Formats: sequence, structure tokens, C-alpha cells
Amino acid sequence: MTVAAIFMFMVSRRRWRAGLFPLIALLSAPMTPALAAGCSPAIAAATRPMPVAFTPAATAAGTVDLTFLGHASFLIQSPGGVSIVTDYNGFIRPDFVPDIVTMNHAHITHYTDYPDPGIKLVLRGWDTGSGIPHYDLKWGDVHIHSVPTNIRVGEGTEFGGNSIFVFDLADLCIAHLSHLHQTLEPEHLAEMGQIDVLIAPVDGAYTLGQRDILEVIDQVKAPLVIPMHYFTPAVLDRFLRLVGDRYPIERADGPHVTLSRAKLPRKTTILVVPPINAG
Repeated sequence: MTVAAIFMFMVSRRRWRAGLFPLIALLSAPMTPALAAGCSPAIAAATRPMPVAFTPAATAAGTVDLTFLGHASFLIQSPGGVSIVTDYNGFIRPDFVPDIVTMNHAHITHYTDYPDPGIKLVLRGWDTGSGIPHYDLKWGDVHIHSVPTNIRVGEGTEFGGNSIFVFDLADLCIAHLSHLHQTLEPEHLAEMGQIDVLIAPVDGAYTLGQRDILEVIDQVKAPLVIPMHYFTPAVLDRFLRLVGDRYPIERADGPHVTLSRAKLPRKTTILVVPPINAG
């Protein structure tokens, strides 16, 4: 079953999901103490697992290894050996247990209620019963902070229902927008800090419209933008046609790229990284 098919099935079970929220609250992970970082803010059940075969390798000093697992899940590996999976859902994952996972809960393809017990730190990006999370923590050579944003829920709004996670490692600041439903306000941009790599959803329907995500790209001004969450090649191509007159487009040879400050482009560039799992 593809990610898109799983997504459509789970959308039809929205009422079923609502009944899981109390369980989610019980499973909320504690936060660790806040520490400073180079890109600190400017202001103070189950689907059958489909693990990705991947052998972790040593990451060179001053670089970040980034692998697009699929949908909205990326494996980020630091020079110090810390491994992170974004929007961890339990079925798009590497074949080893990462140290840290982030989640958001707009749809079941962005979280799981049953993370592997070997994961050291589970960061849920919504209110699980103790208030909207504002993470600011250090783990090994990685600093992580979060910026809450709002999401649509039926005809209403869930305030703080999505978190942008910002990862500071190897002299780079990487922002993962997850299931963003709004363009950014000045306070969001200030909290994010100066971003070097922006990972952005470009589906144009379930998150933001494609012109709106283009506005977010314009707002953030990151040197490198990596599209995600586009379901099909046709959706990605439509986004690339939209941005092609404004930003140069490059394509990675495979799902794994090595990032470093020295390799950042001088002008904002769209880097298409093919996912291991389509969708």
C-alpha cells in the first residue's frame, strides 16, 4: 500500500483518530533542559511497518547526512553520530532505531502512537495534554527547537497543532515545516532564526496551496529548499513549474545527500531529492 493510499484511508477515519488523543497524551515524552545554539531563535496502530534498508555510515566533520525516506520523513545524521527521523510514523523508517524522532498529528502519516521503545527522545509537535510544546534542547552535537503553528481541523482551527522543528548541527540550521497550514508571521520567522536548509511540503492541497508555500520560501530565504509531501511526480512537477522562473532547480542523484555550509548555494536553490519510498 502506498503512502497516498494509507493517507486517504486514514482521512476517512478522522473520527476514529479523535478517540486516540487521550492515549497520545499519556505517551507524551518529557522535555530535556534548554541549551543555547548557533541558530537559536531571534526572540527569546497500526500500519504494517515498511522499514527502509539503510546502513548508517560515519558522518564527516562539518557535514550533515540527509536521506529522504519518503512522504515527510527524513533521516538526519550528525557528525557526532546522532540520528533523527522527522515526522516519524512507524512505517516509513530506516532499518535501525534512530536516537530522536519528531512527529506532528495533522494526519496519521506524520506520527505514531507506538514509537519503537528504543528511541531515546520522542518529540510530539502538538498539545498532548500539558500545553503547546516549545522544545529547546540539546542532544549530543545537535540542538533542536520548535516553533508552533496552527492547523485546520474541520471548519475550525487547532492552535499550535503543528510544530516546525529546527535542527542546529554541523554549523547548519535545518528547518522541517511538517504539515504547515499557514504562511508565516514575523514572530514565526524570528523564532526560527536564520535557516540554511528548508524542507517544505509542496502538495498544494492538504497543507498550503503551492503559491502560499512559495510565499513561505520567499519569507524564510534559505539558501537551499528541499520539497517533500507531494504524493506524485505530477504534483512535484507542477510546483517546479511554478517556482522555475524565480529559483534555480537542481536534482540530486539519489535519496542521500551530504550537506555542509561550504556547499550552500549563494542564491536560494530548489534541490529535488528523490525519496526511497514514493508518496
